[in-house]
Amino acid sequence: MSTKILVLYYSRGGSVRKMAEEIARGIESIADCEAMLRTVPPVATITEKQAHQTTAEKDPYASLEDLKICDGLAVGSPTRFGNMAAPMKYFWDTTGDDWFSGTLIGKPAAVFTSTATMHSGQESTLLSMMIPLLHHGLLIVGVPASEAASLSTKTGGSFYGPTHFAGPNNDPNLSEDEIKICRSLGKRLAEVSVKLKG
Repeated sequence: MSTKILVLYYSRGGSVRKMAEEIARGIESIADCEAMLRTVPPVATITEKQAHQTTAEKDPYASLEDLKICDGLAVGSPTRFGNMAAPMKYFWDTTGDDWFSGTLIGKPAAVFTSTATMHSGQESTLLSMMIPLLHHGLLIVGVPASEAASLSTKTGGSFYGPTHFAGPNNDPNLSEDEIKICRSLGKRLAEVSVKLKG
């Protein structure tokens, strides 16, 4: 039975999705590990009804069932004023029943983000995404200094989780160091998930 790891993201310019794909590659470099790429719908002024998914989105919308069947998860969002984007926050705001029932307790989790400038809240965004995960009882996995790219990167990268510097033109292409850090985190998350699954 494969170890299933949910890679849950929201992406507008494509950067966060590219990061999700690289994290998935890292996850699937570990034997019998499967990455489940999922996104969340945008939110609007009226959010009572979930938006209908368009064919332009490559990955299906996440469901609460995905939280139940995953053995670990990575959560990614672009930065919005040093915080996760509203669609990702809205998704977590719908998980009260899972919090109450302990669906995610003891599973490992990681976070990742992309920003337009080098100092627009990368680390505070990562920390903001950790907060609901900690409330759910998830175990946070970061990027240790043993990943050489995390020490040499001149673009994105953080011990809290992978980051990408998209620049003012919103370039979704990841640097070599950013790719290495994403894959390293995916691999580490998969290894921890396998160990915790027993």
